[in-house]
Amino acid sequence: MSFRNFKMVSYVVYGRGSFNQLDEILAPQRKAGAPMIFLVDHFFEGKALPNRVPLRGNDSIIFVDVSFEPKTKQVDALAQQLKDSFGTISGVIGIGGGSTMDLAKAVALMMTNPGSSADYQGWDLVKNPGVYKAGIPTLSGTGAEVSRTTVLTGPTRKLGMNSDFTPFDQIVLDPELTRDAPVNQRFYTGMDCYIHCIESLEGTFLNEFSKSYGEKALQLCQKVFVEKNGWDDACDDQLMMASYAGGMSIAYSQVGVAHAVSYGLSYLLGTKHGIGNCIVMDHLEEYYPAGVKEFKYMVAKNNIDIPKGISKGLTDEQFDIMINVSMGMKPLWENALGKDWEKIMTREKLRSLYEKL
Repeated sequence: MSFRNFKMVSYVVYGRGSFNQLDEILAPQRKAGAPMIFLVDHFFEGKALPNRVPLRGNDSIIFVDVSFEPKTKQVDALAQQLKDSFGTISGVIGIGGGSTMDLAKAVALMMTNPGSSADYQGWDLVKNPGVYKAGIPTLSGTGAEVSRTTVLTGPTRKLGMNSDFTPFDQIVLDPELTRDAPVNQRFYTGMDCYIHCIESLEGTFLNEFSKSYGEKALQLCQKVFVEKNGWDDACDDQLMMASYAGGMSIAYSQVGVAHAVSYGLSYLLGTKHGIGNCIVMDHLEEYYPAGVKEFKYMVAKNNIDIPKGISKGLTDEQFDIMINVSMGMKPLWENALGKDWEKIMTREKLRSLYEKL
């Protein structure tokens, strides 16, 4: 049996106000004449946060549109733009939610790897380390700050660049940055974390490493979304650590049914990851009875509307596209249902699940 040698983020700084240390954190990583590139979620355009970014020399802020999740062609275009403009860069800093951080990881890798990012969708296909990369979450829940993947929608599939070269070199966890997140968005990304934990803790790949992180992340999610009445600074602190621990919990295990099905939705319909997970989780009593019951309670308690009827009017061909994408997520299905998962989750059964959404 061979054990995975798990690559973690090299440096982590945590604390309220830690964003103010960014200049000193980046200083040793700067190469003469090569700028730092800050990819910032377009949500912050015209707001205060970009004014706090420590620009030096020909550093550049690029506001990235993450209305939809990152596509391989968006990654390739950004990497090409940077090569054309600067030749070489010192690093890429992603400031935003999971999509912005995934984009930053992917662009950093494509500065040093030939071809298209679509060529690297899969497991351990990336051959060269990217340029320096740092992640600064402004939303909590996806775990993108610690994961070894960068989820991308390509020409034929939605799949990450899963590799030991993908994790960030540095993350800055400053709960103050999540304070102004829109309520719905905060809930959806928080639920991404909650669902990670349920899928990891009830999966067949579970081990004590995953369990330790998953149980803590789940407990923090429950504090924020079940026990608390109203939102306060402590919620931002707790959810940021839940996101970190939830991301760590799937490092040695995997996610499951909700994620596998939601990948099909986002590939075909462009449904954002957190919302997609919620839409699917609403219908998974058969697989995660206790988790779904608590999920429904949190939805009601926090006055969140989960979209319904999103697969109405889809053609057979469109259902097939979603089913193909979802069925391609083999490790997720195996974690959820065991080695014989294909006997359990047939195409017909998956079709009927998609029809309910």
